Amino acid sequence: MTSSEPLRFVVNRHHATTLHFDLRLEVDGVLVSWAVPKGPTLDPGARRLAVRVEDHELDEHLMLEDDRKVVWDTGPYQAAADPGPALRRGHLRFVLGGHKLRGAFALSQTGMGGDERNWILVKVADEYAVPGHTWAPADQGSVLTDRRLAVDT
Repeated sequence: MTSSEPLRFVVNRHHATTLHFDLRLEVDGVLVSWAVPKGPTLDPGARRLAVRVEDHELDEHLMLEDDRKVVWDTGPYQAAADPGPALRRGHLRFVLGGHKLRGAFALSQTGMGGDERNWILVKVADEYAVPGHTWAPADQGSVLTDRRLAVDT
C-alpha cells in the first residue's frame, strides 16, 4: 500500500428490492462493494455470500444515508496485503476497526453457481469472534445517527 493514511470501510444496511447489507472497502480511491444478503457476522463458523456489485465513489458513499439506506458500521480497515492485487487474485484478508465489526475477516472469490461475482465473507477466529453470534434488533440502526429503516419500525 502506498499511502500512510488508513483505509476506510462502510457497511450499509440497505432496503432495496430486499433487505441486505452492502460491504464497501476503500481500494485505489473507490469503494469496492459487495451485497451481503444475510449481513456480516462475528461468528467464525458462519459463511456469508457476498455478491460483488459496482464500485462506488468514495466521498459520496462513506456517510450516505437516506430512507432506504443507513450507515450500519464504518471505520478504518487494514488489509493484510495491497488490497487491489489481492482482490484481483480473489482473496483478501483484512482487519476492521468499526463500531460493530472488529477484528480479522476474509473475502474469497468462489465463482459459486458459475458466477465470478460470488464471494464468501468469513469472520476469522480471533479475540473479537463470537461463536453463534446474531445481531439484536437494537443493533440495526445507524452508527452515525441511530436512524432506522422503515422495515425496523
